[in-house]
Amino acid sequence: MYKWLTIIAVFFSFFNSNLWADRICVKTIDGERVYTNFCEEKIKKVSTKKLGRVQKISTSQSVSHSSRHELEKIVDEKSRFYGVDSKLIKEMIKEESGWNPNAVSPKGAMGIMQLMPQTAILMGVKDPFDPVQNIDGGIKYMKYLLDRFNGNFKLALAAYNAGPNLVESLGRIPKILETQNYVRKISLRYAGDSGQYRIKKMPIKAIILSDGSVVYTNREDLYIWSTGQ
Repeated sequence: MYKWLTIIAVFFSFFNSNLWADRICVKTIDGERVYTNFCEEKIKKVSTKKLGRVQKISTSQSVSHSSRHELEKIVDEKSRFYGVDSKLIKEMIKEESGWNPNAVSPKGAMGIMQLMPQTAILMGVKDPFDPVQNIDGGIKYMKYLLDRFNGNFKLALAAYNAGPNLVESLGRIPKILETQNYVRKISLRYAGDSGQYRIKKMPIKAIILSDGSVVYTNREDLYIWSTGQ
């Protein structure tokens, strides 16, 4: 009885919101459930820069001597923004740099998430030794890889280590000892024996687009809905 009263109260408050849309429907995009009030519209995947007034996360200014706690807070904020499980990112960082923002590999990978120079440029990272920029770029890149490999986090990890083109051409984890050990160690710490990627649940939010229309969705970071396309 109390459970139903709580549910009714929640829906009543939601219906009385000034920004309430007529209905929320569920669409499946890239194998992921996406909630939106634009139920009849076509969906186009775009960069977040093309969205309207989407509230961006506010991280503290660049930290040169960040504590582990500060770094984990940045990871949590950026992971929440991009819709990636922060636990996976933390296990990657442990393997990549041991949480050292100034780490440099023999191959030239830089910073806490060990971004190669070309990857840093693609992800808009100007200073790879700035932990805020590096974490943002690394998580953004991992989100791209997870989407590219349909949520298969082991292939995404292999691609992060060995390059997406190689993994895609093979359709499996390459027989490279470094890559196989990288995927195995992170997978065991992250998912154990289940081998399942934990899909990040994101709350439904209201987004005001540039034309003034309001979109309700749980994927503010990746999608807009437009009627003319």
